Amino acid sequence: MPQKLSKFVKSICLAVGLAAFGISHTSQPAQAAPPAKAFGQLPMAYDAAISPDGKKLAAVVNLGGSYAVVVRDVVSTGEKPTATPLGEGITPNYVKWINNHRWAVSINRQEEFRNTPYTMSFLFSEDLKSGERGLIVTPRKMFRQFNDRVIDWLEDDPEHILMAYSDIEWDPYPDIKKVNVNTSRHKTIKRGQAGIERWMSDGDGTPRLGWGKTDNGNDRMIIFNSQTEEWDKVDKYPGLTTDTRIYGVLKQGTEFVIADYQGKDTLGLYIYDLVQKKITRKLFHNESYDASGVVLSKDGETVIGAKYVAQESETELLSEYGTLLDRLRDRFTDYTVRFVDQTQDSKTVLVKMSAPYDPGGLYMYSAGADGPERLSPMYSDIQSGDLGEVIAVRYTARDGQKIPAFVTLPKMVKTTAQIKNLPFIVLPHGGPYARDSKRFDYLAQFFATRGYAVLQMNFRGSEGYGKSFSEAGRSNWIVMQEDVEDGMRWLLEKGYADPDRTCIAGWSYGGYAALMGVAKDPDLYKCAIAMAALTDINDAKRDLRKYRGGRHAAKEFFGEAMKDPKVRKANSPVHVADQIKVPVFLAHGDKDENVQFDQFTRMRRSLKKAGVKATYLEWKDENHYLQVQENREEFFVEMEKFLKGVNGVSEYMVPD
Repeated sequence: MPQKLSKFVKSICLAVGLAAFGISHTSQPAQAAPPAKAFGQLPMAYDAAISPDGKKLAAVVNLGGSYAVVVRDVVSTGEKPTATPLGEGITPNYVKWINNHRWAVSINRQEEFRNTPYTMSFLFSEDLKSGERGLIVTPRKMFRQFNDRVIDWLEDDPEHILMAYSDIEWDPYPDIKKVNVNTSRHKTIKRGQAGIERWMSDGDGTPRLGWGKTDNGNDRMIIFNSQTEEWDKVDKYPGLTTDTRIYGVLKQGTEFVIADYQGKDTLGLYIYDLVQKKITRKLFHNESYDASGVVLSKDGETVIGAKYVAQESETELLSEYGTLLDRLRDRFTDYTVRFVDQTQDSKTVLVKMSAPYDPGGLYMYSAGADGPERLSPMYSDIQSGDLGEVIAVRYTARDGQKIPAFVTLPKMVKTTAQIKNLPFIVLPHGGPYARDSKRFDYLAQFFATRGYAVLQMNFRGSEGYGKSFSEAGRSNWIVMQEDVEDGMRWLLEKGYADPDRTCIAGWSYGGYAALMGVAKDPDLYKCAIAMAALTDINDAKRDLRKYRGGRHAAKEFFGEAMKDPKVRKANSPVHVADQIKVPVFLAHGDKDENVQFDQFTRMRRSLKKAGVKATYLEWKDENHYLQVQENREEFFVEMEKFLKGVNGVSEYMVPD
């Protein structure tokens, strides 16, 4: 039997939550379904990093609804932890140590420029010795969206980092700057070039690769030739193209870590030798799932791990680097153990551990220890005992294609015999070129705690299953819609779902699929929930043109099937609202950059005109992902009210 993580760590964790950081939180075992707002809490532990000397731990944690960086000793010396708030409305990306006494955190905040929402990124830093803190670089009276792009952390130079940005407003092609982290002064190492939006260096801080798109949408890539010390076009290297995915530069720029099919349907990781101009060896190749990235050693010289998504997100550390992770995975076979960081000697590792039925948390594990130390839970008021089991399934689409999917069951469903006439929610993922996996999903588990079973499918177009599966959806949005619909029909044909208590819900593209689902077949579902939903494809294409490269991005995003404006109109919920006959829950934030707010207002107008019974929820100064905890909590509370109003209280919800 797989070992339950919560039982194992109980004996070694004397406090719950953030007490390990010196910030206490208590939690009682849940007797009933957790309150709806518990699912609206921002994750308690976002990211963490260990200082180069292995003595300090920095973690980005949720303190009362906004994030802070908390620093503590890895091994207690009696020194109290410190907490540096990041401010309201700030979303973190990652935290990283620049040297043994200075950390940096990449952050986002929403801003509006010329009546268009933008996600602005910055690099905020603090020096523990001096107490000095602030942004490492600032735009200074001009618009510059990205202010956090680090090319190289320069592990051997504690005072500097390499960054990519331009001093010219609206310039999409950044220079390479060597920035002093103490003074913010910089030296330009290389001027930007047309078509080069991103740069990559080797482990010694020398720029070796540049890539991006030109203003007319053409891909461009240049490679630094270490023998001639000149920049070459990519076509000088057989087997490499402008769209080759390159994940790392090794051996002073003589080797690339690339993703390649090598005659298979999935992407693997390979070494491309720039001197021999060919692939010389394989690092990793899964026959069923695409590789999605690598983990490099702290000096950037060695590939120590491969990333991919199977039923769960996986990081496979290679050779001796995976010893500690392998021990945890062998012990906790039900759990996803995700690599976060490790000390240079690989003897202490930070991981996030969770299971489909357990939100888990952030843990630290050292060689020789009895077990992992929990530094923080992921959610303070959601326990593993509250949640239902998740089952991997496959169903057959109308053309015979097998569609991988996951079913989350309410906690009160204990046996397979009970999977009959359940209230069901179909929950297609966003993207649409993303994917679901067998992991803890707070939205699916929210519905399960309300007494609903949930079906999440990876319709064609979902990433990670190989080229043919992905391209089948990318070229045809209608096929993706049909795959979702076929999932609901499969549930009904098998008798799993109660036809009088079904609903389709989703976020972003998932919200689009929900609205189209109830428009195309009003009898298939009894309600629709759409959060930050795309509702008008023609308008969305116009919105994309507000951003650089938007015209070309729209062409790639919507695919061949949406070239015809009549097809786009017929497959836009805003134009088929009069076909919707069931209640709709529609929610959106007014600073949404991904799906702009006018998509919500247009849909609301169409639903009202069509006389559709609907609940509307909108937020000021809110983005696509609901970054404000108060808004997230309201979203779940109001969504619960909506479901009760449509279907009543499910008998499979754990009573209060």
